[in-house]
Amino acid sequence: MSEIQYQSSGDYLIPNLTVEETRPLTKYGRMRKKYLQANRPVLFNNLLLSGQLQNHLLETEETANRRLEEMIRNMAQESGVTEDLKAADQMKWVGLMNTLKAQAEEIILEELIYA
Repeated sequence: MSEIQYQSSGDYLIPNLTVEETRPLTKYGRMRKKYLQANRPVLFNNLLLSGQLQNHLLETEETANRRLEEMIRNMAQESGVTEDLKAADQMKWVGLMNTLKAQAEEIILEELIYA
């Protein structure tokens, strides 16, 4: 851990604190943060005060996105949603893919975000 540097401001010493540059949160990271703030305030405060909140949110986000892609791919394969269907009937393909995505997102929200 690095030593904190101070600057003088009148009779006071003010710490020179900096915030690490991190990438912004997307959908699942923001949802997890909102859930923790509203429903798990002790865990939220522990993560925040220990400096682990951003890492936790980014990890949750990456895991959710990876699982979403994997689940949609597997569910599409099981349901017979193929590129041939896409070429033959685009509207049906889009409808089926939207349904599969909604189902996968519900699972992800229950298992990762709201757990």
